[in-house]
Formats: sequence, C-alpha cells, structure tokens
Amino acid sequence: MANPSRLRAAALTTTAVLLSVLLTGCGDSAKDGDVTAQKLDWKDCPAPSEAEGGGSAPSPLPNGTKWQCATMKAPLDWAEPKGDTIDIALIRAQAGGPASKRIGSLVFNFGGPGGSGVATLPAFAQDYAALRTRYDLVSFDPRGVGRSAPVKCESDAQLDAYFQQDATPDDSTERTQFLERTKQFNAACEKNSRKILAHVRTTDAARDMELMRQVLGDDKLHYFGISYGTELGGVYAHLFPRRVGRAVLDGVVDPTQTPEQSALGQAKGFQLALDNFAEDCTSKATECPVGDTPQDVENRIAKLLNDLEKKPIPGILPRQLTQTAATNGIAQSLYSKDFWEYLTEGLEQAYDGDGKILLLLSDSMNGRDDNGEYSNIAAANVAINCADDKPRYTADYVQGKLPEFRAASPLFGDYLAWGMVSCTDWAVPGAADHPDVSAPGSAPILVVGNTGDPATPYEGAKKMVDALGKGVAVELTYKGQGHGAYDSRNKCVQSAVNGYLLNGKTPKAGTVCS
Repeated sequence: MANPSRLRAAALTTTAVLLSVLLTGCGDSAKDGDVTAQKLDWKDCPAPSEAEGGGSAPSPLPNGTKWQCATMKAPLDWAEPKGDTIDIALIRAQAGGPASKRIGSLVFNFGGPGGSGVATLPAFAQDYAALRTRYDLVSFDPRGVGRSAPVKCESDAQLDAYFQQDATPDDSTERTQFLERTKQFNAACEKNSRKILAHVRTTDAARDMELMRQVLGDDKLHYFGISYGTELGGVYAHLFPRRVGRAVLDGVVDPTQTPEQSALGQAKGFQLALDNFAEDCTSKATECPVGDTPQDVENRIAKLLNDLEKKPIPGILPRQLTQTAATNGIAQSLYSKDFWEYLTEGLEQAYDGDGKILLLLSDSMNGRDDNGEYSNIAAANVAINCADDKPRYTADYVQGKLPEFRAASPLFGDYLAWGMVSCTDWAVPGAADHPDVSAPGSAPILVVGNTGDPATPYEGAKKMVDALGKGVAVELTYKGQGHGAYDSRNKCVQSAVNGYLLNGKTPKAGTVCS
C-alpha cells in the first residue's frame, strides 16, 4: 500500500503525466521501441507453470470457446520506459455475443497481491458468463507473479519449514527463532530476485494495465478488481482517471490504512467471521459437532491451538498440523461461507487427532499443491507488500501492540500482529504509508462492500468511496458472509454489477442487498 508525502505525491503525479504521454504513442513510437506498438500473439494456453500453481491447461468454455494466452512486453522500470523489458502473461476468452454489441475487454485482478490471474480466471469464468456476452474476459499475472517475471525466494522444502514455524512467539527464544527465520526468507528473495524487487509496486502494475489497455485496443479500461485488485484499480484510477471506463471494486481494501491498521482491521474481520461461523453452527436444528454454544465453539478452538503449540498432531505425512498451520487453515475457511462445512469437519477431525483437513486448507492459502510444489503467491505477496509499504515495524514495537491485537481477536490477534515484521529486513524500501487513489475526473466506479467480509472489512468500502473523491464512486452494500460479494451469487448484487458493466447503469448510491 502506498500513500506518498506531499513532495513525493507531486513527483508521482508529474511522472504519471509524462508516462501517459509516452503511453499514448505520440511520435514515431514503432521506430524508437515504444512498447505500445507491439501486437499480441494470441495462442492456445499452456498448462499453468509451477509459479502459477500448476495443473492442466484450461478447458474450453461450455460453448466451445477456447482460452487464449499471450505475452505483453512492459518496461522493467517505468522510469526508463525504453530500457529493459519484462514479460507480462495474459489470458482471454473472447466475447460470445454479437460483435455489434461488444464493449471491449473486461480486465480482472482477483487479488493477493500475488494471485495469478492467468490461472484464476478460467477457474471462475462461469461466474462471469453474463459479462462475456459483451466483453472479452481478460486477466493477467501482475509483474512478480506467475509467468510475469516471478519473484523467487525459497525452495519447496524450505517453504514447508517456513509455513510450519511458530509464527506467534511466546518467549525470547521463540522470538529470536521467528525473526531469524523471517530474515532468512527475505534474504533468499533478495538473492534470487534482486532485479525485479524494486519494480513490483502497485503503481508499476497500474502502469502495466494502462499499457494493456492500449495493446488490447480499448479507448477505456473496463475493470473488475477483487480484494487487492480494488487497491490496484484505485491506484490506476488515480494515475489515469480519464482512461477509466466501467469499473467495479469488490471486497474493498481500505486505502487510508497503514499496514498496522490493516492488520488490526483484519484481526477484527476474521474474529467477526469466526463469531458468525460459531453462531451459524450452533443455531441449526441439528447438533453442532464442534461446540454447544458460540462461545464453546471458540473456546474449543482456542484450546486446540494451545495444545498444538505444545504438541502437533499428524497432518499429511510426514508433515504435522502445527498451531500456525491450523490458524492459517481456519482463516482460509472463513473466506467463504461455502467453506464452513470444511471447517466444521476439519475441527472435528483435529479434535480426534487428525489434522489432514486443516492442513489442506492451510496449503490452499499458501499455494501448495498435492505434489508439494508451491506457486509463488507467498513470495510475490511479500515482495509487493514490502515494495508498497513504507513502515518497517520492529519486534519490540509489535510486542507492545499485542494487547490491542488480542483485544481485537483472541484467536487471530497474535498471528496477524507478528506478521507485521515480514518487511522489517526487506531489501527494497517501501513507497509510502498507504496508496493514493484520489481520482477526480474519473468515470463512475462501483464499490461493493460485504458486511461479513473477514479479509477486507466492510468499513473499507466507505473509505474507498471517500478517497476516490466526490462524484466518482457509487457504494453498494451486501449483507452477507465471506470475502467479496459478486461471487456469493446473490442475485441483487449480480444484477446491480451486471447492469453497470453491461448497460452503464449505476445502482442508486447506498443500495443494500441481502
């Protein structure tokens, strides 16, 4: 996240104007190597790379439409747009409706930061089938991610150990071990990815999207950003407000928060989601298998985590379910109400000494597949956050903040507080405290907040609306559970979003869906 000082903001704005001129292709751009002159060579998509998460090549859509992939050249350093380039991996499914009704490309970013759009879009394409009637559905691996100059840090075996470590140190010995292990991870990132680390900021990715808009042949950028993708969309709107087309931000990052405030907000958000899970389980006619009351459910989970710190249980052999892995798995299951049944089953099994399901959920969060291979989502996540975030928190500072985090969430507080030291020994300085998303002159941006969202708490939607500026954003509220709103399949939400993207009709500001 980045929010420059006044002096830095002025410099960034000036740079954005200069880059906008360069990106419009003025002059003899083909001769001097301007990347806007390139033509994309669309071909059948290969299987996802290990960094993208592995697996099989994407299957055609139900009507037979094939996925196409291409590579876009972008400057490594946007301050030197004619210097070295990197490859940005793209994927698309062309519009299925009449050519006369086609609006253009609809570019997706599904969040992270660090998620591969090339791997994710085919997996969720059916959720956006209505939008493909008038748009080519397009996504990409942002720089540092997947096939786009991926950040590389540690080996799969090293990552297994990294994700099993005690991430909530209780004494000086555990604290020293945790900090040393974090430092080792960061040093591996610098050793293996030195060239790219300074160039994976959200502002860099936003400029890549402006180049993408031109290379795709669109007058405006039509955009659907989810989670971190809302921050990326907001930064794009700030840099290129006159190029914003129809844009939707769903599962909204609060652009006004420092990393500390964001971590504290997530502690509250995940605690709320856990409370809702416990209430849901114990309110049903059938007996809740993981507790008699909501408080009993949470007490038993707390006891499980305390027991796992002393003695892990068998998980997916030879790996065990540690306290850290269990916490991670529980958090993963709270991203969607559809996962609550897996959380219930996972807790049941863990109480009986079997940690497989919770470890599988943790693996899903960390990008580990059944073969023990990791995508680069964890490496890219740290790299992008640390390049964006200026604050560097010390262990002593975190220690002093633990009471506040524990008050926000007895179960997740320590875990999220200690996560703040992940950038302390990072090789590249962070850009700013939080992003600048002010976008005067932008077309309307639809901002969708979910009251039960654990990862991007609902309050962030209003903060994004205010930060974008007067007359830019229209807020829509979904009273639901899980991260984001559109993929909940709520008809009210989808009708409002589709109505804007397909027909240009924004819902009435303050509309509430439930």
